[in-house]
Amino acid sequence: MGRKIRFQLALGLAITLLGVAAQAQSAGEAVYKTKCLNCHGANGLAETAMGKALKVKPATDPAVKKMTEAQMIDAVRNGMGKMQPYKNSLSEAQIKDSTDFFRTFCK
Repeated sequence: MGRKIRFQLALGLAITLLGVAAQAQSAGEAVYKTKCLNCHGANGLAETAMGKALKVKPATDPAVKKMTEAQMIDAVRNGMGKMQPYKNSLSEAQIKDSTDFFRTFCK
């Protein structure tokens, strides 16, 4: 196989793998941006007008940090406090992905 063909195949494979990785990373982020951003903010600190008005706890709050993944998923699914439930508007995969993305702010 010629050097040029091997290079093109390797380049194609690398681009494909990067695309898959970017898509996997952005699934939860995309849901978060459309459904959660207004209250929880871009970095999970709830510094938005809506977050402040609703007294949303930031991701760095000890009570939020100690929540398990299952508890957070349940909060998204069924609502918590003033947060509306998303069980009828998001799939289970979307709920998990957005929760996983939010949990990156808790560290």
